[in-house]
Amino acid sequence: MHELAVCQSLLREVERVASAHGAAGVSRIEVAVGSLSGIEAALLDRAFSIARMGTSAEQADLEIQEMPIIVWCKACKTETRPASANALLCAQCGAWQVDVRSGDELVLRQVELVQPAEAATS
Repeated sequence: MHELAVCQSLLREVERVASAHGAAGVSRIEVAVGSLSGIEAALLDRAFSIARMGTSAEQADLEIQEMPIIVWCKACKTETRPASANALLCAQCGAWQVDVRSGDELVLRQVELVQPAEAATS
């Protein structure tokens, strides 16, 4: 399950962001995951519950936004969603000469921080 290693890397970046802003903790983390990224959203969520222990994100919620596969067709110059992740063809003209525009990403989108004064009142 490489999702655990992905979570550990993700949390290192979250820790860096929290430290840079003098945060007392992290309340929410939002990531975007494409189905072509090789990351299973359900496994990432399970791995997060393990990896966050002992970090500033121990109480944080993880929100996973699953991104659709979108391709740009070089032949007909349109942006479409292929019918299958196993056949990245233009849904408009059927051409195989496409560029993936979305669906292969793993992006840390947002980190909500808990400021020291907020932590003291909670």
